[in-house]
Amino acid sequence: MLSYRATLDVPSATARTVSAWLAAHRRWHDIRPHQRAATPWVQAVMVLRWLNEATSMRTLARDAGISIATAYRYLHEALQVISSQAPDLIEVITQLRHKGEPFVCLDGTLIRTDRVAARTERGNHSWYSGKHKAFGGNVQVITDHTGFPVWVSPVEPGSTHDLTAARAHALPALYKAASQGMPTLADKGYIGAGIGVLTPVKGARPCPDDATYNHLHASLRSPAERANAMLKNFKALQHVTLDPHTITHITATALVIISLNKQPR
Repeated sequence: MLSYRATLDVPSATARTVSAWLAAHRRWHDIRPHQRAATPWVQAVMVLRWLNEATSMRTLARDAGISIATAYRYLHEALQVISSQAPDLIEVITQLRHKGEPFVCLDGTLIRTDRVAARTERGNHSWYSGKHKAFGGNVQVITDHTGFPVWVSPVEPGSTHDLTAARAHALPALYKAASQGMPTLADKGYIGAGIGVLTPVKGARPCPDDATYNHLHASLRSPAERANAMLKNFKALQHVTLDPHTITHITATALVIISLNKQPR
């Protein structure tokens, strides 16, 4: 049998921070934290490998010297610990306003999953997105004006419309931000969201004024597409095979890791 060493494309400072969070969690929750099957560092590397490369649980368990059941337990624990570090929306909005952010962008993305059996009251697949023709979870993403993701919502079933998901998780805070001078830019899927959420003007042949407005709106909002690409750069978010409700913790974890990687070293 051959063995080899591999390099994980994650700053060592990020892995050390995650390991420290896991160690603190163990000290707080475990009666005998030193009797764990793997150290916080091994657990941190394991979750980062899974998130970045979608490494199989069998491989992670083998490399960590633990059982597959323990590997799954460590993975879910790590996702909860890291995702708990994600800021809430009110905190994000307050920080951006203090920095003088001119506007934020709101967009929805579908995190694809395996086929899910759950159905709506009408008998339709609740996790099936007719828009994307695929099973998945709807996650709302807020970015700053540069397109850097600053907040992600809890997951909703894929059949949920973007506007419905935004009303449930984001719009109340965004209305307040708009009243304080920081509007939100969004695409046509959010038409009717309310005052302060700026969307393009619909119509196949807009008048010159509307066409100019749509062009400016698209130019300002286009960097927001970068955020979804950054999130789905994590291979674990390209197709989730776990319970789809865990997408909430996975996307929040990805957001935290992106923020950690951005910090100066």
